[in-house]
Amino acid sequence: MTSTTTKPPATAAPSSDASTRQFPLALRRLLHAREAGVFAALVLLFLLGTVLSPTFAQSDNLLSVGQQIAQIGIMAVGATFVILNGEIDLSVGSTYALSAISTGMLISDGWSWPAAMLVGLAVGVLAGLFNGLAVVVLGVPSFIVTLGTLSVFRGVALLISDGAPISLSSSQPGVAEFNLLGQGRLFGLVPMQFVFFAAVAALGVVLLARSRFGFNTYAVGGNQEAARLVGVNVKRVKLTAFVLSGFTAGLAGVLGLSFLSYVQGVTGQGLELTVISAVIIGGAALFGGSGTMWGTVIGVAFIGLLQNILNIKGISSFWQTVVTGLVIVAAVAADTWQRRRKTRA
Repeated sequence: MTSTTTKPPATAAPSSDASTRQFPLALRRLLHAREAGVFAALVLLFLLGTVLSPTFAQSDNLLSVGQQIAQIGIMAVGATFVILNGEIDLSVGSTYALSAISTGMLISDGWSWPAAMLVGLAVGVLAGLFNGLAVVVLGVPSFIVTLGTLSVFRGVALLISDGAPISLSSSQPGVAEFNLLGQGRLFGLVPMQFVFFAAVAALGVVLLARSRFGFNTYAVGGNQEAARLVGVNVKRVKLTAFVLSGFTAGLAGVLGLSFLSYVQGVTGQGLELTVISAVIIGGAALFGGSGTMWGTVIGVAFIGLLQNILNIKGISSFWQTVVTGLVIVAAVAADTWQRRRKTRA
């Protein structure tokens, strides 16, 4: 009697098929993301800059772009929370100036720079709190509130400084150390302002994507009444968003002072439009409810690279304003078209 032995089923040899299948899946996820379009535009813009100028892709130039976009990027992180709530904050440029003026005056008066910086940040928080309370308690539309505080905060900055510029000298105690926040480089290479931006953006990503506050932000922006009915404290969510916007504007103002060692009451005029542009270009819906922090970061990078290319080619600043405005209109038009398409579907 012969015994038969059954061979175990053949096992396929390990191959790269699994990893090969995962790559298209990851690619599809990226392409279906809301910010995929602007990311593709960012890549094309980078390639265009590389073709137009041999110095564009050099590390020194890219690090310079990183430093230039840092302040806008920090403010855009806070503004993202406000816009996702279906609100708007037009006062961030004035808050930027008020925080910088406050910090500069205190340092000039002999305060230690950490204490003066804390006051500057507190000014930003109070400005955001004022905006938020006016919106959630008084029920005034955020466009009207922040349009008013845009002038109020700017006026206060001019009043407390008597309209005079504030300059910090490195010979003043602590000023050299304070300037390192804006002028220093990590490991002698990466601008400190960009490091601050990266840290704030990372915190923004976690807060928006991984916290209950972030979930509630999308809920309020998507349908405020539905969010209220399921137990979301709508007023608290909106108030927190405005406080975050004020804080990031204040932080950017302090870093701006540290970088230039100079500030005046008119500093930061027009920054609010650039900040809002970055958020909208990054894919956030103007009326709230959708968008990501990664999209905002991409939008900030897009504006920075666009302005850098225009500067390298010697394009007039007037034309730069025109081009930036056209990009904003295109981004809002694309968002509107996408919403209409989803509605029809």
